Amino acid sequence: MASRRYTILIADRTSGVVRRMTISARPAVAVACAVVTLPVLIGVGAAWKARSDVASLYASHKALEIENASFRNATAELAGQIESLQSAISDLGAQAALDPSLARTMDKLPALVKARAMGGNVAPTGTTKQQETAYARTLSALANPEDTFGLLRTVLEGLELRLQSVRSSVEKRNALANATPSIWPATGWLTSRMGPRVDPLTGGSDFHAGLDIAGDKGQPVYATADGTVTQAGYSGAYGNLIVIDHGFGLETRYGHLSSFKVQKGAQVKRGEMIGRLGATGRTTGNHLHYEVIANGRLLNPLQLLTQQKPRDR
Repeated sequence: MASRRYTILIADRTSGVVRRMTISARPAVAVACAVVTLPVLIGVGAAWKARSDVASLYASHKALEIENASFRNATAELAGQIESLQSAISDLGAQAALDPSLARTMDKLPALVKARAMGGNVAPTGTTKQQETAYARTLSALANPEDTFGLLRTVLEGLELRLQSVRSSVEKRNALANATPSIWPATGWLTSRMGPRVDPLTGGSDFHAGLDIAGDKGQPVYATADGTVTQAGYSGAYGNLIVIDHGFGLETRYGHLSSFKVQKGAQVKRGEMIGRLGATGRTTGNHLHYEVIANGRLLNPLQLLTQQKPRDR
C-alpha cells in the first residue's frame, strides 16, 4: 500500500507568495518518534552510568572499611606488644639500677623508638645535622600506614629479641647468685679451716676438706644456697650427712648432724634450716663439718662466704 502524502501550504500575506511542501506520513512519524525517543535513551544511559558509578563507589567504600578494620586490628596488636615490652623494660630497668652492665644495655635502645615513645617528632638531642636530616627523611617516609606498621614490627621484633637476651642473662645471673653458697651454715666457733692440719684423733698429718664450726648440740644448721637435697642419711666418718646440689656444678656437704629437718629430694632456699648440729660419725665433740665442691673439686668455703665469720677458737 502506497504511503500517504501530505501537502503543507505556507503563504506570505505581504507578497501573496504561496509555498508548498509535500511530505510522506511514514518519514514524518519516524522523525517524530526519533525526536521523542532520543531524550529517553539519553536519560536511560545516564541513569545506568550513575548506577554503575554508585556501585563502584560502594565497593570502594567496603574495601576501605575492610582495610581500616585491618589497620585497627594491627594497631591493637602492636599496642599489646608495646605494653608487654614496656612492662619488660620497666622490670629490667629496676634491675639495671643495681647492675651497671644492664644499664648500658638499656641505653642501646634505638633513638627513633625513644623519640616516638616520648611523644615527639624531634630528632634526639646530641645528633648532628646530617643525622637530623636522615631522621626527618625517615619520618616523612612513613606516610603510608603499612610502612609505619612494618617499621614498628621490625623495631619491636628486634627489641623483643634484645630484651629476651638480656632477660635470659639476668635470670642466669640471678640463678647463679642464688646457687652460690655465700652464708655461714651455723653460728659458733671456727675450730678448723680447710687445709693441712694435725689429726685430732691420731695426732698424725691430715688434710681437712672443709670448715669445722663448733657449737652446742641441737643448734640450727642452715642451707647456704638454693638447691636440692640429694642425700640425707648416715655416711661413715661424716656421721649424719646432708648433701645439697645447687646446680652449676656446685655442691655443699653438712656432716656430724644430730638430726635432719629435710629429706632427700627436698627443694631448699638459702637460710632454710636443714638440720641440727651434733657429734655423729668420726668426731671429738659437737660441731658442724662443712664442705663446698665445685665441678667435683673441693673449694675453700671461705672464698665464698660474705657474712661475718664465726669467732676463731
